[in-house]
Formats: sequence, structure tokens, C-alpha cells
Amino acid sequence: MPTRGPQQKAELPRNNEKGRYRPLTRLGLGGVALGNGFAAATDEQCEATLAAAWASGVRYFDTSPWYGLGLSERRLGAFLKDQPRESFVLSTKIGRLFQATTKLPKTPWKDPSPFKYSYDYSAAGVRRSIEDSLQRLGLARLDIVFVHDLSPDNDDFGPRWTEQFEVAKKGAFVELTKLRSEGVIRAWGLGVNRPEPALKTLEVADPDIFLLATQYSILEHRQAVETTFPALEKRGTSVVVGAPLNAGYLAGRNRYDYDGTVPAGAAEKRRRIQAIASEHGVDLRTVALQFCNAPRIVSAVIPGARTAEQARANGQSFRVAVPKDLWDELKEQRLIHDAAAVPALT
Repeated sequence: MPTRGPQQKAELPRNNEKGRYRPLTRLGLGGVALGNGFAAATDEQCEATLAAAWASGVRYFDTSPWYGLGLSERRLGAFLKDQPRESFVLSTKIGRLFQATTKLPKTPWKDPSPFKYSYDYSAAGVRRSIEDSLQRLGLARLDIVFVHDLSPDNDDFGPRWTEQFEVAKKGAFVELTKLRSEGVIRAWGLGVNRPEPALKTLEVADPDIFLLATQYSILEHRQAVETTFPALEKRGTSVVVGAPLNAGYLAGRNRYDYDGTVPAGAAEKRRRIQAIASEHGVDLRTVALQFCNAPRIVSAVIPGARTAEQARANGQSFRVAVPKDLWDELKEQRLIHDAAAVPALT
């Protein structure tokens, strides 16, 4: 069995100060599909997906107001209301506020809720966003709050993302630190698709954890191994790995990450890794998820799921014993970085 399975606990370091810890299950569920990311889903389908994830041992759920313009939070809350509050960990995000509209803005969501959005990384925006999320979720508190999409890859910002970062530095970062000290939230950090904002935040604030999406997968992890993870580990923060399957590409989908463009060389690398995995009797999904789960700095891995079958497959992947020879061969073939952590077997 892998060293850490879906129901085993990891502690979420908060700069090594006494009492600054929060348990997470290693396997979580990302809420993009619950917000009709890539394709529409019914409420019944999402309910079945969440039930299957729960049965598979998932106790950490990540969502965002952005996902479906509130749809993901509402669907997740409808499921979690029937679970004991202390039995799961929940994270959502701040950065956008919503207003009802009859003219939907252009977004990546299929059939989203009827809202338009504006960015607000101020202290007041944090309070408003959290209150709005709690109402959509139907819950009394959050565990983790991520500052969302404060990054150069956000098309609404581009190179001017640093202007919004300055707003967050004086507003959101300060307010989230205050909310943590008040016990309103357990931890905070950034949820971003690029490393620059996370590294910059370490210079000006005291975050606990970062949700790094599209930055650590078996196909692309060099920068994380060489630069991002060491910097975060030095400060005692931890990482939630988002998009560990590259938005389905490592589970057989012909799309890559959130923009869908498959980079040069990805198809050949996927083919070679899959061939080695097959030789050892393991599927690619399992190899990909266990690879992301291996680093010491990682607190949780949150693949998405649109169906109950996908949720069960993610859970099963954490229970498979992957032979050490497979990891050795991947390194010998230079398909994974020499310094990348691989799972230890018991």
C-alpha cells in the first residue's frame, strides 16, 4: 500500500508555531466540475459524484464562488449539510463579488448562475465574499480561504496583476490574517496557476498553504521541484495540488489544463509513461495521482470528478500498490525529475 492513503491525515503547517496545524485528508475533491466546468452536469449527477467521493474516503473539498458563478458552492453545500461539520475540511476562495444580471458575462462555465462579477481584493471585499460563500454553502464556517486568480495568467489582469496584488497586500492578506487570529478561519493562502504570486506573497505576508494548480503533475513539475516547493517548504507552508491530472489529460481526455491547449511533447511523454505503467500493471491515473501525493510539502491532492465513476476511480488510485521498479524506470528514462519525490511503500 502507498504510505499515505485517502483517509490518512496530514498536518497543515503554519510556520511551525505551536498550535498552528489543521488536519486534511490526503485525497480531496476539486469543485470545478460541480460548477459546470468543461461541460454541464445535473444536480443529481453532482450529488452522486459527491456521495461516491465521500464513500471513497474524501474529507477535503475545495470550491470557489468563481466555479459556475456560485453553482459549485451551492451544490457542494447541499451535500455537506447532511455531514457532521467536524468530519470534513472545506476551502473556498475570495477575489470576486457577484451581482444578479440578465446578461451573463463571458466565462468558461456551461450554464452558470445568472450573475456578473467584479474583482475585490480589499479587506471589505474579503468579509463580503466570505459571508456570501457561507450563505451559498449553507454552512456556519470555512476552514481555508484562498485568494483566487491573483496571477499573471488571469486574462482580466495580464501584466497588471501586480496592481491588484498591492490591493491584496494591504487588504485581503491583512484581513485574512486577522480572521485566522480570531478563529473565523483556520488557514489562508493563494489559489493560483503560476508560482510568482505565491513566492511574492511569502515576502509580504504570513500565509499557511497554497493551492497550486497546473504547476505539479507527472508531466510538468520541474519548476516546482527546483524552485517553488523549496521556497515554500523553507517558510513552513504546505501545498494543495490542483489539476493533478492536467484537467483530465492524464485520465484519457484530449484536453490539457484549463485552456485546453496540449503543449508540444505532452502527448509523447504521456504515451511513454502510460506504457511503463501498463508494463507494471498500473493505470496512468494511479501513477499520476500518487506522484503528486508523494512530496512532503503536499497536504492534499484534489483531482476533479464529474461522475461517480470518476470519483471512485480517484479513490481507488490511492489504494493501489505501485511497484518501486516503476518509479525507478521513470527516473531512468528521465520522464520524471531526478529530485522529484516518489511514493514510499510499506
